[in-house]
Amino acid sequence: MKENKGYIFTSDRLGFRNWSLSDIEKMHEINSDPEVMEFFPSIPTKEQTTEFIKRMTKQFEDKGFCYFAVDKLENNEFIGFIGFSEQTYEADFTPCIDIGWRIKSSEWNKGFATEGAKKCLDYAFETLKLKEVYSVAPKINLKSEHIMIKIGMKKQYKFEHPLLKDHNELETCILYKSSNFQE
Repeated sequence: MKENKGYIFTSDRLGFRNWSLSDIEKMHEINSDPEVMEFFPSIPTKEQTTEFIKRMTKQFEDKGFCYFAVDKLENNEFIGFIGFSEQTYEADFTPCIDIGWRIKSSEWNKGFATEGAKKCLDYAFETLKLKEVYSVAPKINLKSEHIMIKIGMKKQYKFEHPLLKDHNELETCILYKSSNFQE
C-alpha cells in the first residue's frame, strides 16, 4: 500500500511535498553526483545542502511554494526536486519566480522532470495564481532547455548571469517564460 507522505499535489507518477530533515542525506547524495551538477559552478557541501533544504522549507511556509521534494508514488522513493523559487539576483526579469528541477541521474530519461514540471506549472497558475514563471539555464545545458520547450515555455533571450560571471562556460544563460492566460 502506498504511504501518503502529506503530498501537496501529485502527478501521475510523482508526489510533491515540503522537505523534511530526513531528505538531507539523499539530497546531498544527488548534489554530490558530478553528472547531475555538470552545469553548476561547484558541488554543494552537505552544509550547503542542509541550508538549501532549510531555505526551501521556510520559503514554502512563507509563500506556499518551493523547489518541492519529489517522490515516486510507486514506492515513495525520493528522487530530487521540482518546483519554484524566488530569484532576486540582478537581471532585467528579476525579482521573479523560477521553475527548476534536479533529479538523480538514475531516474533520468524517464520523463519525470517533464511530467513534474508540467504539473508544477499547473499548480503555479491554477492554485497559486501566479501570472508568470521563468526558467534559466546555462546555454550549454541543452537537457534543461529541452524540458523547458517540452513543457510549453517560450524562449525570451540569452543573458549574462551575474552569479556566474567567474565561470565562462556557464555565464551565458537562456531565459524561458510561461504566462498564465487563464485569468
